[in-house]
Amino acid sequence: MYYLTAGESHGPELSGIIEGIPAGLKLDVDQINADLAARQGGYGRGNRQKIEHDQVIITGGVRHGITLGSPIALTVKNRDHAHWSEIMNPTSEETPQNTLRQVTRPRPGHADLVGGMKYNHRDLRNVLERSSARETAMRVAIGSVCKQLLNQLGIQIIGYVEAIGGINADKEQPTDVATIKKAITSNDLRVMDESAVQPIHELIDETKRNGDTLGGVIRVVAQNVPAGLGSYISWDTKLDAKLAAAVMGVNAMKGVEIGDGFKDAEHHGSQVMDEIDWDADHGFSRNSDHLGGFEGGMTNGMPVIVKAAMKPIPTLYRPLQSADINSKEVKKANVERSDTTAIVPASIVIESVVSIELAKAVTDTFDGSNMARLKKQLADYRAEIKNF
Repeated sequence: MYYLTAGESHGPELSGIIEGIPAGLKLDVDQINADLAARQGGYGRGNRQKIEHDQVIITGGVRHGITLGSPIALTVKNRDHAHWSEIMNPTSEETPQNTLRQVTRPRPGHADLVGGMKYNHRDLRNVLERSSARETAMRVAIGSVCKQLLNQLGIQIIGYVEAIGGINADKEQPTDVATIKKAITSNDLRVMDESAVQPIHELIDETKRNGDTLGGVIRVVAQNVPAGLGSYISWDTKLDAKLAAAVMGVNAMKGVEIGDGFKDAEHHGSQVMDEIDWDADHGFSRNSDHLGGFEGGMTNGMPVIVKAAMKPIPTLYRPLQSADINSKEVKKANVERSDTTAIVPASIVIESVVSIELAKAVTDTFDGSNMARLKKQLADYRAEIKNF
């Protein structure tokens, strides 16, 4: 399985192609659009989300709601392009009128300056339009396709917010997806602890008044993942490594944990290793899940747990010091429209990229050409390892 996205933040549209989805998958477009809408929600979002109303358009690889096995082509229109049509026109030549909003004062923490250096762009808008998190809308659409594939194989997944700006809103750390989903859909922060909602709202409001931004921690749980996805035979076949790379590939992510991650480093091995159990009904299992469902780069049948640390968004309404790339004069950085925090939509994005990697692992391990065949092979495999 392979996917590719294209498009700029204020360009005409975002495009995506995913290859390797089995034929015969019943695809729910309404569910893709629901996931796209969830990505646009959450307390702390900016005015861009009042303009966009993301809806997916499928232009290939699906017929009558069923995947064909050929590449699936997806499009999400950028409504805000109407305000940027001349500035972001893909084919017109440069004129004084369509280059009015050049960016020459890079924002600290963003791709602006280094991207300009690497690609020799004198207008840093050429960098920020693609490095914008707007691109993640397409990864959510692709991730929704993969999540539907996983769901139809009995694998459930959910991503949510564990902490915002240092306020922990998830002391229980549950591993049951249904329990998590019920709790996080009752508030606009996707957090487990309802008592933390008001303090976090107040923190976001205060941060917005100060022209500042907030980051946080995201937790993803995947349940009923079969043991044996990934491999121990080589570093580049380890599935936990692939998950870590996918998560770090999302804008603003600065850290990844599998299971208890960095906390494991503080304890003795006897407190960290998940003891093995066996019974006739379930076969082998573990008595805990400190290692996040992984041993030796392979899933071990326990819930897969991935955490991501998101830095605060680098666009500040009280901008930090920068320097103009033309005059070299030290000035305040450019200000682009942004959010106070995007941790809530980011939880949807991280859920999506984890779904993509798990779907890749499943279709790599079993015959991914046809959905019925894939279901049968996976069911046979689950029965085989249960009786190991």
